[in-house]
Amino acid sequence: MTTPDTQRPRPGSDILRTALRRNVGAMVWGTVLMGLYQAGETAFPIALGLIVEHTLQDRSLGSLALSIAGLAVIITTVSLSWRFGMRVLQKANTTEAHRWRVRVAECGLQPVARDVDLKSGEVLTIATEDADQTADIIEVVPLLISSLVAVLVAAVALGLADIRLGLLVIVGTVAILSILSVMSKRIGASTQEQQARVARAGAKVADLIIGLRPLHGFGGNHAAFRSYRKVSTEAKHQSITVAKVNGVYAGTALALNAVLAVAVTLTAGWLAFDGQVTIGELVMAVGLAQFIMEPLKLFSEMPKYVMIARASAERMALVLSAPQVATPGTQLPGAGGDLEIDCVRFGSLRKVKFRVSASEFVAIAAYQPRAAADLASILAMNVPPGAYEGVVRVSGQEFADLSIEAVREHLLVNPYDGEIFAGTLRTNIDPSGTSRTVPEAVEASLLTDVVALHREGLDYGVRDRGANLSGGQRQRLSLARALAADSDVLVLRDPTTAVDAVTEQLIARNIAKLRRGRTTLVLTSSPALLDAADRVLVLNEGVITAEDTHRNLLAKDEAYCSAVAR
Repeated sequence: MTTPDTQRPRPGSDILRTALRRNVGAMVWGTVLMGLYQAGETAFPIALGLIVEHTLQDRSLGSLALSIAGLAVIITTVSLSWRFGMRVLQKANTTEAHRWRVRVAECGLQPVARDVDLKSGEVLTIATEDADQTADIIEVVPLLISSLVAVLVAAVALGLADIRLGLLVIVGTVAILSILSVMSKRIGASTQEQQARVARAGAKVADLIIGLRPLHGFGGNHAAFRSYRKVSTEAKHQSITVAKVNGVYAGTALALNAVLAVAVTLTAGWLAFDGQVTIGELVMAVGLAQFIMEPLKLFSEMPKYVMIARASAERMALVLSAPQVATPGTQLPGAGGDLEIDCVRFGSLRKVKFRVSASEFVAIAAYQPRAAADLASILAMNVPPGAYEGVVRVSGQEFADLSIEAVREHLLVNPYDGEIFAGTLRTNIDPSGTSRTVPEAVEASLLTDVVALHREGLDYGVRDRGANLSGGQRQRLSLARALAADSDVLVLRDPTTAVDAVTEQLIARNIAKLRRGRTTLVLTSSPALLDAADRVLVLNEGVITAEDTHRNLLAKDEAYCSAVAR
């Protein structure tokens, strides 16, 4: 169920605020524990200074034992606070990243498309990499605060020894952060551009994988590979640029931190030589100068991670705040399964008009494949009603007035290239686990030979995209899934192009038998399916030009005979 929170515009800053707001508890605990860790780290050189200053002067075993116990407490506190603090923060980080991945995926899978100029590969990158980097803000803030605590404790401790040492730490820290905050803005801009280029390269790969076979068919694979090489090279150059910027940033931060540590050490040595600080205070100052490099390094890296998280949040906002292409209706389809296309004009379709009565099996022979694709897209509601002229009605009600979810439960359009996902034959045929017609669907699609071939039967493991199945097996598996859904209206597009003629003949008869009493529309040029249909509509140049049975059309229509005869 979509909540109002998911519908309102969501800029990147709002995404970050939402992530911070709903993880306040974990961040408070994480800040306390990480602050305790940093305080313990800071207390160690201070304790060493006090031991040198007082304990060694007394030279008593009791003082030495007390000092060792104090150091043990500090070390234990440092170890446990770090372990539990990072556990709390990383759990919150992982959970928040998962929430945003689900939210982005939900937007991508909504029945109504969103008006965003991103391909599926780019959306995938946003749902994975950008979601993770946005959730990093949950760790960044507590670590930033705990590092600040460590620097302040060190500055106060050094200030108590000599005010000049404390001021040196404070002034040096402010100077370092001012320089690095300017550099972090460059990192944020470069990272955002890199993420966009990598996402475009990923989308190009996805397109190539899907279209590789047809590209080979007409010799377009080399041009496609050159296109990908160009996009990939741009992404590589941008990644190198980001790596250089990050390297300069890290090197500058390390150098500035080292300069500050050296300055504190030399100043403390000069003060000790001049007799203004004691030996114990010198040991403390030298220890703090070495220790302070760690929180300063962590503190100086935080602006970079903040900018990266902000850039990723802005990219997520492209998906989450994109408006829907159309506003769906709220009504539900009525009883019955009639389907009517009334003067529809879209793409290659020019005022297409026909009606499929309830329980009828109709085939459409489209002479131009593009026309079949456009018609299938409209029936699948991938094209909003406002994007085409004319009206589509199911059970007497217009698409524009109906809930898209309800229409898709009532009317199923099965594409010819249906996706096969990792799992088993059973989970591919019946993903929800609620179908009662799986055996009948398996038999009708002639998937029985695949089931019988493996000892596991329907529980045989299927790899992602059906990599361990042949083309014909994948197509029959997709067909079995469509038949098992047992929808009131079923639209099939070229369901038998990858099987042999004998198998095709048997499948056509099985579909007609299994779908008896249900409305079925098949977009095909298969003679077997055309012959099994109650009647055939000829779709030529975007309009219905003929209507009759397959055998009558073969007898009297030479163009039809040439188009479908094999």
